[in-house]
Amino acid sequence: MAAVTVRPMRPRDAERVLAIYQAGLDGGEASFETSAPTWAAFDAARLPDHRFVAVDGGDSVVGWVAVSPTSTRAVYAGVVEHSVYVDPGTRGRGVARLLLDALVASTEAAGIWTIQSGVFPENTASLSLHRRAGFRVIGVRERVGRHRGRWRDVVLLERRSPVVA
Repeated sequence: MAAVTVRPMRPRDAERVLAIYQAGLDGGEASFETSAPTWAAFDAARLPDHRFVAVDGGDSVVGWVAVSPTSTRAVYAGVVEHSVYVDPGTRGRGVARLLLDALVASTEAAGIWTIQSGVFPENTASLSLHRRAGFRVIGVRERVGRHRGRWRDVVLLERRSPVVA
């Protein structure tokens, strides 16, 4: 694989971002969602300053990361929820870690002190990635929702910034 770099997500990346999102959803271990949103819905739900794509040497998008605010209340302005997705053909090559590192740098520079996420316990690759990136398990929501006909647990993860006070 050619060298992978990370850059800000652009509107022209929409088709690849949503295709990678859908591929992750199709795998059944990424989210309760079953279909990727429209670009308009994706764009409206995520903070514009904290969206990144990983691209190969030809500027083809091979992964993405983005955050959404967890609340509109001012007290939670420094808390976001993130999603990270990598093209199935590129998994296991460090792309998600590059994306998480870019996200952490971006959010800390903006004064965001907590990044959180929920991961299915069966998604062991994601749990391992997050632990290596400084996230910790803060709990498990048991049987929190039905997905594809069965109850699913969700492992709650967070990364508290050591530099944002």
